[in-house]
Amino acid sequence: MDWIVAPDARGRGLPDVLPSALAALGVRGFADTIGFGSCRSVLVLLVDGMGWDLLRSHAADAPFLASLATAPPLTAGFPTTTTTSIASLGTGRASGEHGMVGYTFAGLPGELLHPLSWCARDAAGQRRDVLAEWPPERAQPLPTAFELAAEAGVDARIAVPEEFRGTGLTRAALRGAQLRGVRAAGDLAAELLSATRTARPALCYGYHGHLDLLGHVHGPGSEPWRLQLAQVDRLVEGIAQRLPSAAVLAVVADHGMVPMPSSALIDVDAEPELLSGVRLLGGESRARHVYAEPGAADEVLDRWRERIGSAGAVLSGVEAVERGWFGPVVPGRVRSRVGDVLAVLREGGVVRSVVEPNESKLLGQHGSLTAAEQYVPALLVSG
Repeated sequence: MDWIVAPDARGRGLPDVLPSALAALGVRGFADTIGFGSCRSVLVLLVDGMGWDLLRSHAADAPFLASLATAPPLTAGFPTTTTTSIASLGTGRASGEHGMVGYTFAGLPGELLHPLSWCARDAAGQRRDVLAEWPPERAQPLPTAFELAAEAGVDARIAVPEEFRGTGLTRAALRGAQLRGVRAAGDLAAELLSATRTARPALCYGYHGHLDLLGHVHGPGSEPWRLQLAQVDRLVEGIAQRLPSAAVLAVVADHGMVPMPSSALIDVDAEPELLSGVRLLGGESRARHVYAEPGAADEVLDRWRERIGSAGAVLSGVEAVERGWFGPVVPGRVRSRVGDVLAVLREGGVVRSVVEPNESKLLGQHGSLTAAEQYVPALLVSG
């Protein structure tokens, strides 16, 4: 399994970005392993889906971003999915600690949690809101970097779409920051830059999601995707040109993305034998959590391993934890969220055409541990 890129534990992973920013702002107890240097304000812009390999492959479409790609990439963590990565960034912890261990994962008895909508989903795909029943602060109880920043006197804020206000993922991963709702690239840039004009040291996180959207719909590297990457390039260059002294802009991503040809898909809903002994199937096509019925885990493991073969790797949940895929620490409250079987794909994906019809049609996917999905940029610009 030499294609697997394990999460970094040496200070250059996505969970190290905000702790490094706090160190650069002079907050005690943190180390700057990313290389911000001493500064008065840090702006962190996350471009959803802008993997390191994709950026380098399409450098001509993003010349300014490509010119900044001089340092080694970061590793996103596991799985390489937005929910997990946003929580890793916001808490400064790997998924095994913060507990957002996938696109969907076992939460309440008999149901999967879908953190992007904070809904529970049963085995048939039916959803219900659980924001009141399972509060995000209970599901993810660790302090966020923004809470720690505010306690230290740093002006902590986030510039994210207005519709993210009060959502489960925002409360779980980004609480403690002032939310500045944005609607387009212009006010996203303006809100980031406004953080450089505060009376106190400032930390501002911004989110841009359109590149990921077009990668899913049209495929990474498609013409719409490349045109969107060029738009991101101009956005970042515009922010960089307006950075005052003692300010640093960091451009990062939550994961990369790979094309998903229909010929490479395994459709579980068309192969019911793969659901034999399975009580819940979580995760996403490139990284599946398989939760077995009592006593059926070994049979499920063997069946999935035989079916996926050389297209991926199928491990028990215990093996995945022992290999450090979820980070060095996985407490008991999180261990039950990890599947009895983990299936990560090198090629193709495992979809559900009936239960997950929309997700199954996406032309770009992510979640696994290939270099294309795991490596993300850390592009720094100083004012």
